[in-house]
Amino acid sequence: MLSFADSLAQTVDAINAAWFSGQAISAAEAKKAAAMIASRYGQEGAYAGTFALFPSERKEGIRLFTGEKSVSASARHIVAQEACRALRILKPKDSAACAALTAAEESLARCVGPAAPGGARPDDGKQHWDWAYRGGTYCCGKCSVGFWRHLLLGGFDQVEKRLSRGLKCLRDSRKGQGQWQRFPFWYTISALVEMDPPAAREEMRYAAKTCEPFANRHSANTFSQRRSELARRLLSRV
Repeated sequence: MLSFADSLAQTVDAINAAWFSGQAISAAEAKKAAAMIASRYGQEGAYAGTFALFPSERKEGIRLFTGEKSVSASARHIVAQEACRALRILKPKDSAACAALTAAEESLARCVGPAAPGGARPDDGKQHWDWAYRGGTYCCGKCSVGFWRHLLLGGFDQVEKRLSRGLKCLRDSRKGQGQWQRFPFWYTISALVEMDPPAAREEMRYAAKTCEPFANRHSANTFSQRRSELARRLLSRV
């Protein structure tokens, strides 16, 4: 089952799970799931007018594909990126779903901005930790990973330049022991294993020892299973 009538996050998660496992999605399932996502376009609470979580999801927060909790504006932004990614996986033919995807991606592109530094660093006393990585990161580490996962399936221009800037930020955020500041470990790994640039391989090598203990773990928990599979995929590439 891919479509949940009362949960955008669960619908997106089910589509991501099918794609992650290589499960075939029937035309009927794809049409129903795409229609459900499209129905949330522009609803109350949508990030930048894109796809809205249901009120209960906004209140309680959501789980990312790898199990991390996300709440408030972060949850709203990430589900918008992930909903676009899910629609790209589904490749809808329905005009309403296609129109919703196009409009949402245009809105998110305006939020993220061009893949180039936007003038001088603001002199307002704030950190602006991502200024040197503009166009390749967005908002915070967690939101940046959501952006990368969408970017990897399309939806934005200058993919190579954006990934290069994002990966530079990731490298500069290393805190030792295979982990990064600001960037949630497993959600970040879920993006890295889909990347090809040499800089992504470097970050995978950096994280490899942290992943090793998880590669052969067995669990009934869905998120633990995904983390173990991600560990195996990463280790197979380093």
